[in-house]
Amino acid sequence: MPDLIWEIEDNEGVFLTFDDGPTPGVTEWILATLKRYNAKATFFVLGKNAEMYPDLYQLIISEGHKVGNHTYSHQKGWSMSLERYIEDVDFAGDIVHSELFRPPYARVTPAQMRAVAERYKIVMWDIVSRDYNRALSPEKCLKNVTDHITAGSIVVFHDSEKAFKNMSYALPRTLKKIKEMGLKCKIIEL
Repeated sequence: MPDLIWEIEDNEGVFLTFDDGPTPGVTEWILATLKRYNAKATFFVLGKNAEMYPDLYQLIISEGHKVGNHTYSHQKGWSMSLERYIEDVDFAGDIVHSELFRPPYARVTPAQMRAVAERYKIVMWDIVSRDYNRALSPEKCLKNVTDHITAGSIVVFHDSEKAFKNMSYALPRTLKKIKEMGLKCKIIEL
């Protein structure tokens, strides 16, 4: 099995990541919030969204954030052939220029993971906010992050309308907590 990156050895950094964007209205809000805290993040974008909203995709990059490949169409690898999965990843790779990859749902077969690892560094996480879960309160979403965050943590939020209620509550409070801990939000550079 290839090496998966679950956290990064860094004594002063935390690595916020946002999956599934860019999303009109949501991405701009995230970028403005990050800017207020002088924070940088890594956006694992869907190829189809980057293609639909090229200006938002470029805005993420122009504001000094990093992008990563999150497939073209948010596929669950378990439910498709190796060839179809890699085709979807490659299709996104034509749009999203990055050496980083994150599998949607973390649902990939070992063969898919090995094939992707030949071309990408696969970034997972050690903290999931679960902001996408509408049954979860915004306060619980925040707790999912702030109760566990340490230097080197890779945190997952989502750049989507579905997650916005929880994420928009948790993100500024997470950024405040990170600052209070004396840590910085950095992009993932491997």
